[in-house]
Amino acid sequence: MVLDVSVRRQTYVEDCEVCCNPIEISYTIEDDALVDFAAKVLE
Repeated sequence: MVLDVSVRRQTYVEDCEVCCNPIEISYTIEDDALVDFAAKVLE
Protein backbone atom coordinates (compact mmCIF):
# COMPACT_ATOMS: atom_id res chain seq x y z
CA MET A 1 0.00 0.00 0.00
CA VAL A 2 1.31 3.42 -0.93
CA LEU A 3 0.09 6.51 0.91
CA ASP A 4 0.11 9.93 -0.74
CA VAL A 5 1.90 12.02 1.90
CA SER A 6 1.11 15.23 0.01
CA VAL A 7 -2.45 14.80 1.36
CA ARG A 8 -2.34 15.60 5.08
CA ARG A 9 -5.54 13.73 6.05
CA GLN A 10 -7.37 11.18 3.97
CA THR A 11 -10.00 8.43 4.20
CA TYR A 12 -10.72 6.14 1.28
CA VAL A 13 -11.79 2.59 0.39
CA GLU A 14 -9.37 0.17 -1.25
CA ASP A 15 -9.72 -3.53 -2.10
CA CYS A 16 -7.45 -5.88 -0.14
CA GLU A 17 -4.63 -7.20 -2.34
CA VAL A 18 -5.02 -10.69 -0.83
CA CYS A 19 -8.76 -11.34 -0.41
CA CYS A 20 -10.27 -8.49 -2.53
CA ASN A 21 -12.60 -7.39 0.30
CA PRO A 22 -13.03 -3.62 0.73
CA ILE A 23 -10.96 -1.90 3.43
CA GLU A 24 -11.45 1.65 4.70
CA ILE A 25 -8.07 3.36 5.06
CA SER A 26 -7.63 6.51 7.18
CA TYR A 27 -4.40 8.33 7.90
CA THR A 28 -2.98 11.65 9.04
CA ILE A 29 0.38 13.20 8.10
CA GLU A 30 2.10 15.92 10.17
CA ASP A 31 5.54 17.37 9.40
CA ASP A 32 6.05 14.74 6.68
CA ALA A 33 5.53 11.91 9.20
CA LEU A 34 2.68 9.43 9.56
CA VAL A 35 1.04 10.16 12.93
CA ASP A 36 -2.22 8.21 12.64
CA PHE A 37 -3.22 5.17 10.57
CA ALA A 38 -6.29 2.92 10.66
CA ALA A 39 -7.58 0.15 8.42
CA LYS A 40 -11.09 -1.24 8.87
CA VAL A 41 -12.64 -4.16 6.98
CA LEU A 42 -15.98 -3.22 5.42
CA GLU A 43 -18.60 -5.92 5.15
